[in-house]
Amino acid sequence: MTVESPFLTLGIETSCDDTAVCVLENQRTVLAQGISSQIEEHAPFGGVVPEVASRCHQEALLPLLRRTLEKAGIHNPARQLSLIAVTAGPGLVGSLLVGVMSAKALAQAWEVSLVGVNHLEGHLFANVAVHPSLEPPFLSLIVSGGHTEIVFVRSFGEYELLGETKDDAVGEAYDKVAKLLGLGYPGGPEVDRLAREGDPDAFPLPVPLEHSDEIGFSFSGLKTAVLWVLRRLEKEGKPIPVAHVCASFQKAAVASLVGKVRLAVLRSGVRRVAVSGGVAANSALRNALSALPGVEIFLPPLSLCTDNAVMIAAAGYNIYRRGFFSDLSLSPDPSLPLSR
Repeated sequence: MTVESPFLTLGIETSCDDTAVCVLENQRTVLAQGISSQIEEHAPFGGVVPEVASRCHQEALLPLLRRTLEKAGIHNPARQLSLIAVTAGPGLVGSLLVGVMSAKALAQAWEVSLVGVNHLEGHLFANVAVHPSLEPPFLSLIVSGGHTEIVFVRSFGEYELLGETKDDAVGEAYDKVAKLLGLGYPGGPEVDRLAREGDPDAFPLPVPLEHSDEIGFSFSGLKTAVLWVLRRLEKEGKPIPVAHVCASFQKAAVASLVGKVRLAVLRSGVRRVAVSGGVAANSALRNALSALPGVEIFLPPLSLCTDNAVMIAAAGYNIYRRGFFSDLSLSPDPSLPLSR
């Protein structure tokens, strides 16, 4: 009796400023993964510089790939790997180009199947990869530095966008508020940490779209409200109570997110909600969503909240099993469709 070889997917993620590689067995078993962060390179600029990001990906990807394959016990990729899954969009075009071109070269050299993955579908699968009970239909709240949206997952491959931000993503708002307070980059985790020490009622900030009946988000006004609080305190010659400002901002931001999740649940009748993206690591958001009555919340481990290759490999495996794959004409596409 022959033993069937495991289905192994090499995942590659280079959509923004994290270079990530993993080897995934089937849908959920991570054999090895690695991430190379660029925080130190971008911190002096207070945000991601696209040209710097793409150059760093070029320097980091192949060494990271070698280490990850070795850790996973992949000594003959052409024989052992079944699929290469790579983020093809949306994202920074220069960064995406590094990952896509590398994946195409490897797929051609090893004669391994290739699939381009939508970055947001990858975030959907961050939870699928760790929660075997998570099956459609469910709602997905994707919250990061570049995205804030609620997606109705009718089935894998069939997605409906219920609402998205009109301006800033919530993670971007966190970083901008942190910059106003002189907290450095990335600011989201530091705002969350300081908020736990502050009074969330110190400054009554507006909850974005609180009284709107649409499933949507807007965070530019909240960011501006924080700016005006800081200017007023400065004009009055008062010290800035940084922890109180962080707590007040976070209270309003989280209230907006939770309120729209509640509205999406009510409208759709779906009471299973998966949360993903970098802001899914926020302690206040995780606690507030987990406290929603009658709603089953799925949260990824903190390591799978930010951009990672596990989610790309998991999504790529599912896409391939649905009968879709890419050829060597694959190129970065900021408008890559989510559903297929």
